[in-house]
Amino acid sequence: MPRTDITLKSEPSWDLVIRPKTGWFDLHLSDLWRYRDLTMLFVWRDFVAQYKQTILGPLWYLIQPLFSTVVFTIIFGKVARISTDGIPPFLFYMAGVTCWSYFSECLTRTSGTFITNAGLFGKVYFPRMTVPVSTVISNILKFGIQFLFFIGFLVFFMIKGANVQPNVWMLLMPYLLLLMAGLGLGAGIIVSALTTKYRDLQFLVTFGVQLMMYATPVVYPISVVPEKYKWLALANPMAPIIEAFRYAFLGSGDLDFRCLLYSTVATLALFFVGIILFNRVEKTFMDTV
Repeated sequence: MPRTDITLKSEPSWDLVIRPKTGWFDLHLSDLWRYRDLTMLFVWRDFVAQYKQTILGPLWYLIQPLFSTVVFTIIFGKVARISTDGIPPFLFYMAGVTCWSYFSECLTRTSGTFITNAGLFGKVYFPRMTVPVSTVISNILKFGIQFLFFIGFLVFFMIKGANVQPNVWMLLMPYLLLLMAGLGLGAGIIVSALTTKYRDLQFLVTFGVQLMMYATPVVYPISVVPEKYKWLALANPMAPIIEAFRYAFLGSGDLDFRCLLYSTVATLALFFVGIILFNRVEKTFMDTV
């Protein structure tokens, strides 16, 4: 009987091995960088699809803050006569609306991550965190347009001789933007993780964000808050951010680095807790959604 040699094929080598996440801190955050092209694809999808088949398109980015500012100027500036610390009411309210719009958009849109993308998540594997991250990035584009709109009005009022004093603290803008993005993302992914079991939170978020705006110095300066309640107003992490933004670009408000440090710690805490909850829920959310 002839002798034959049997050659066993070696195990195939894979570029990527997908394994289940087992521990609370098994986060695989490096996957976000590996799938960065997908993240930017989601960014483009969000930017294009939001105003697809609309007549005005991206002009809504300007119309929304403009209308909100005009309404606040009439109601709170002319009717209620709430102080704006000597700043033209239009600029005062537009500064608050510009910051708050970015934070609230990040929060509300990331809070529905699992519910909105359940069909996509159930068909193909990719890091689920790319979806809320892409939402935050796409909203930066919207914030950039609104911010330039605000700067245009700021220059106009300065030419008219308004009492506004932009200063060197404008250099803090990237840091303030990072804090707003972190707060919106952290709070949003916490809510998205909880909504897989408690759908009522979807309604609470929309309602709660509207109420939270009035607990934030968007339509009033922190200086009009009675001293005994000021600590309660500053307990909102967005309050020091908006006050710092106004101080940097309008010369009004309160730039307190202790309060900004508190906002930073709160942002890191929310972001850390949100990532852990998001990581735990993504393994089983298809059973509950």
